[in-house]
Amino acid sequence: MSSQITMYSGDWCGDCRRSERLMKSLGVKYDVIDVETVAGAAEKVREYNGGAQSIPVIVFSDGTHLTEPSDLQLTSKLKELALI
Repeated sequence: MSSQITMYSGDWCGDCRRSERLMKSLGVKYDVIDVETVAGAAEKVREYNGGAQSIPVIVFSDGTHLTEPSDLQLTSKLKELALI
């Protein structure tokens, strides 16, 4: 992994595509882990979410994460981390 952000995602997930579009438009680098194809990824998502399988789960370098964030929540977090 090369970036400060890791996103657990799925190709079929509309919220995932929205969060990816936002980060791309802001020039933010991130790594994507596909929960359908990467072994252990779905289990990791459940760990972050207390058992729920909701995606995207966006994990930041400060150890925090957001699950299914709105564009406003994600933008706010990116500003907090001085990534935008």
